[in-house]
Amino acid sequence: MASGVDQAVGMSLVVFSLLLFAYYSVWVIILPFVESDHALHKYFLPREYSVILPGIAAVILLHCIGAFTAVVIWKNRKPKKVD
Repeated sequence: MASGVDQAVGMSLVVFSLLLFAYYSVWVIILPFVESDHALHKYFLPREYSVILPGIAAVILLHCIGAFTAVVIWKNRKPKKVD
């Protein structure tokens, strides 16, 4: 059973993910159809970043997965037997 702290951390991660998804969805799907002088545009970064930021996040994620895999393989390495 998860403790109260674990549940609070998990719920905060879920809420953060939902907010990030909603922000990105509005930024990429709705904002291109809104006039460029509308007040909504001041709450979002320029459109170039809608491609750059996820690309950087993907590269960082792939590096973390690769580093984790390398560490696990390195630790599970068995020494060679010497006869």
